[in-house]
Amino acid sequence: MSAPPLLALHGVCKRYGAVEVLVDIELEIHAGQVVALLGDNGAGKSTLIKVISGVTPADKGVIEWEGRTVHIRRPNDARDLGIATVFQDLALCGNLDVVGNLFLGREIRRFGFLDEMEMERRTLRLLQQLTRGVPELRAPVVSLSSGQRQTVAIARSLLGDPRLLLLDEPTAALGLQQTTEVMDLVDQLRDRGLGVLLISHNMGDVKALADRAAVLRLGRNNGFFDVNTASQEQIISSITGATENTPRRPAHQEAGW
Repeated sequence: MSAPPLLALHGVCKRYGAVEVLVDIELEIHAGQVVALLGDNGAGKSTLIKVISGVTPADKGVIEWEGRTVHIRRPNDARDLGIATVFQDLALCGNLDVVGNLFLGREIRRFGFLDEMEMERRTLRLLQQLTRGVPELRAPVVSLSSGQRQTVAIARSLLGDPRLLLLDEPTAALGLQQTTEVMDLVDQLRDRGLGVLLISHNMGDVKALADRAAVLRLGRNNGFFDVNTASQEQIISSITGATENTPRRPAHQEAGW
């Protein structure tokens, strides 16, 4: 019998006043799998990330974690389950150094004082696991390249040993080399057994990284795809609405998830 998905959403809805932003959303993410969340602007991708991360609780629907129903009403609920999020703005403090950013709000203390040596040791160990080009740990984050800042943000999200990582446009505004470094990092996280939900508008990144793709259109599911077998044209048609693929049953039943 196969293991249940890390995360499964069934009939998840979210509205703001009279506006239905998410309607009956289905989604599954398994351990060791990268799922791309695709859709045009206004499709509901960012709202769905906020629902999963606990920033904005769902109004209706069922959320399951490893087969059991859970309630994610605030960020701490998601964090306690093992869900970490790197939002597009990264939320880094440019005037703080790398160590300070990683441990901001969860500083390690010893005898009532900050244990700078231990925080630096843990930062170095984590970054060495993630990248070959470890930035200067005491350099202000504002002085780092965009790719290095993205790596720092991902490293910070991994401090709590999450099992599911939500990445919102991680390669946006990055150069080719920096994009390659971030893509290598996502590959490494998958190899370590993490589930990854990746928002991206870059179909090249999606084809290179993702195992599955879930398309949202106007706040509804509009297709689930095996990225290895689906053509880029099929996926883009679903994003633009040229094809309507709204499932009537859960994703794993509709598309072999």
